Amino acid sequence: MRHGFVKAAAATPDIRVADVEYNTEQICKAIDQACENGAKLIVFPELCVTGYTCGDLFTQNALLKASYSGLKKIAAYTKGKDVLAFVGMPFTESGKLYNVAAAVNGGKVIGFTTKTFLPNYGEFYEMRQFTPGPDFVKWIAFEGEKVPFGPKILFQSDEMPEFLVGAEICEDVWSPLPPSIEEALNGATIIVNCSASDETVGKGSYRTRLIAGQSARLIAGYVYANAGEGESTTDLVFGGHNIIAEDGTILRQSKRYKNEIIYGEIDLEKIVGERRKNTTFSPKTLKDHSPVIVPFHVETCDTVLTRTYSRHPVVPSDEAARAHICEEILTIQAMGLKKRLAHTHAKSAVVGISGGLDSTLALLVTAKAFEMLERDKKEIIAVTMPCFGTTDRTYRNACEMTRQTGATLIEVPIADAVNIHFRDIGHDSDVHDVTYENAQARERTQVLMDIANREAGMVIGTGDMSELALGWATYNGDHMSMYGVNASVPKTLVRHLVQYAADTTENESLRQVLYDVLDTPVSPELLPPKDGDIAQKTEDLVGPYELHDFFLYYMLRFGFSPEKIFRLAENTFEEIYEKETILKWLKTFYRRFFSQQFKRSCLPDGPKVGSVALSPRGDWRMPSDACAALWMEELDKIGKEWKE
Repeated sequence: MRHGFVKAAAATPDIRVADVEYNTEQICKAIDQACENGAKLIVFPELCVTGYTCGDLFTQNALLKASYSGLKKIAAYTKGKDVLAFVGMPFTESGKLYNVAAAVNGGKVIGFTTKTFLPNYGEFYEMRQFTPGPDFVKWIAFEGEKVPFGPKILFQSDEMPEFLVGAEICEDVWSPLPPSIEEALNGATIIVNCSASDETVGKGSYRTRLIAGQSARLIAGYVYANAGEGESTTDLVFGGHNIIAEDGTILRQSKRYKNEIIYGEIDLEKIVGERRKNTTFSPKTLKDHSPVIVPFHVETCDTVLTRTYSRHPVVPSDEAARAHICEEILTIQAMGLKKRLAHTHAKSAVVGISGGLDSTLALLVTAKAFEMLERDKKEIIAVTMPCFGTTDRTYRNACEMTRQTGATLIEVPIADAVNIHFRDIGHDSDVHDVTYENAQARERTQVLMDIANREAGMVIGTGDMSELALGWATYNGDHMSMYGVNASVPKTLVRHLVQYAADTTENESLRQVLYDVLDTPVSPELLPPKDGDIAQKTEDLVGPYELHDFFLYYMLRFGFSPEKIFRLAENTFEEIYEKETILKWLKTFYRRFFSQQFKRSCLPDGPKVGSVALSPRGDWRMPSDACAALWMEELDKIGKEWKE
């Protein structure tokens, strides 16, 4: 359970209707299998000890006594096993029959959660046999122990307090006000559901959306175990559709019409972190309605991760979804710029165009904004400013791209101006240091600003979020603009946006130049070329952007620790980078992220497009002089463990 991961299982055992002995054996076998696979939590279907479809057999004492005995055997079977299990069964209390989820751990029954909403419509007639659960928890005797019985029971791990489980039963989650809402507001991070939901056309997809939506609404894990083959087919068919969800994401779901156990690692650190940030997720415990907290015990261990993480978490892997997202992002960027141009009555938009990815995207967005404004794209002024590091390839691409978008091209060579500046400040132009590089970036910014003043225009920023995170921008140089359209777009996404624009344009000439831009190495082009080729490749200096974007996403979006981010990156990129390489660039990321906050503290305005952004006025407000010691110490420990 290190790093907050809890392995959960949803199991549909083979059963026989009313054959409690057989069903008990199958449940115990499933417990064995789940424990062997490292599950700390296992959930079984509704009434699985007897079978859901027993009908009026639920009125028979023989069946109910057998069910009671079956539960005792199941509970005893968990002794010495490292698991919390929820088993559906009928249970008699005070002369009434209830549909319950029995929680078992350490050889004992530790609680009975009752079903609140009994369906009595269509194919369901539960109120014929069962009584709705009570409004409040009461304590009952079970095998010499006092056990809570009713709603609002939460089960909490002694070893991991955030491992806090609430239960509901089938129809409960389909109701307008599911019990899981109150359970989550009282702290439950995982909701389990013992269910017997039959199959009809279209119900499977609806069920998936329902569970995903409930886990999102509750910011929780959700483990749904459904009845399957073995139930009576007199009038119904059950498909064994099991689902494990986490905060709106389906981690695993079973194939329908096949009894099986599915597993998923629920990230409780992520859930707790999301709730902590979400100010509308407000715990509300009424004075007389506090939940009963029941402790349970499971050993802590290092959960083996089977869930996968995308190398590019901000980029959808599905091509159709990616195209939709790209179109939406381009529209958000263009809408933001459209508003700003209209508000300021700017007569033109000025874009520094280098032939690289970022400036290409900025030009495409600006063109889209002008289309929305129904303005002539000739009012877009694209400025190419060749200097010491400019290559023929990027120069040609910058010029051709401008022509194909319909913008006005202005060429301002800056080498002479930069050399005069070197003379003025007494810098040797043969010394290719940071002064040599930054002087070019600041000269270009000055040119853009002055052209914008002359043309009553607005300078459109080209820098992306990955560069902002790393401080890979010249302060008061390319760091500055009048509106930064790419400010919340990470580098890995910039590439896909340009790719999408290339794939969808009807202008064949524009398509070809965009493809060539995509094939060009990422570079600031501030050092002289070598044999006509780019001499300065950004990723050789600062590290792979796909790693940095991965680090940035999980740091900002979920607040994960450096150790956890390293673990996820190691699992995700194991076929691409050595662990030493990942650690090296992760240290670089944290060092630069903390040291470069001062650049982000004075960023120009720009539109937010995704769940992660660095605007000092919005998503990320951080002191410019915050210390990185805690984070770096944690990373240093990883390196020391390898040496030891």
